[in-house]
Amino acid sequence: MTSLHPSRAAGPASHRTPPQARPVAAAALLLGGGGAAALLAPDGGTAAGWSAAGYRRTVRAFADLPAAVPALATELGLLVLGAVWLLCWWRARGRSRAAVAGVLLAGAGTVVAYGLSEVLKTAFDEQRPCRALGGVPAQVAAECPPPGDWSFPSNHATLAAALAVGLAVLHPRVAALVLPVGVATAAGRVAAGVHYPHDVLAGAVLGAVVVAALLVCARPAAARAVGALAGVPLFGPLLLSPSVEPGRPNAASDGRG
Repeated sequence: MTSLHPSRAAGPASHRTPPQARPVAAAALLLGGGGAAALLAPDGGTAAGWSAAGYRRTVRAFADLPAAVPALATELGLLVLGAVWLLCWWRARGRSRAAVAGVLLAGAGTVVAYGLSEVLKTAFDEQRPCRALGGVPAQVAAECPPPGDWSFPSNHATLAAALAVGLAVLHPRVAALVLPVGVATAAGRVAAGVHYPHDVLAGAVLGAVVVAALLVCARPAAARAVGALAGVPLFGPLLLSPSVEPGRPNAASDGRG
């Protein structure tokens, strides 16, 4: 059975990074991810030729399926990732404040990445491929989101990559589950006919780098915050189980054991 405990031999990446290097590492992640997303951005709201061609090939490959099938599969993928996140949070409560902090940061980073993807959508105003391209299968065109529901980047890919990468970093033993689910969820948006490949790639980069940067930079501070809030009756039961001391982190779960 796959364990949800982090690897104790290596420990989380944020604890292998010297404290003074954490902001630099986080900034490097964000700059690299931002550069990659900028390269994928549409030029004047028009998709690059390779992406439009990839979209056409993908929707034709899934043309025999009702458009709702890949769309529902992507929603199911997000539900699976969300369920794994909830299970990791519940188990972390019985381990240490650092373990809880990591899971909460992964969730917070997912929300932040989603917000950024919404901002980028309004900045680029890219029409959905099922609306902008000709020759789209009729069932795909019928399920196309309405005008004004922009395409770049993919929100689903952003959410899937953020959750999958965050969970894989915190719990390497579940990577074999969450990473394939994340990839399938993101790719399913192209199969559903509602996104170009570059939309999905940009969303995945955005989600992954935001969560990774938060885990590298903010986990020690978040662990201290969890310890402080655990003493508040309203938050305590949600953060730590009664068997865990809020003021003393568990060495093994902090990556130092």
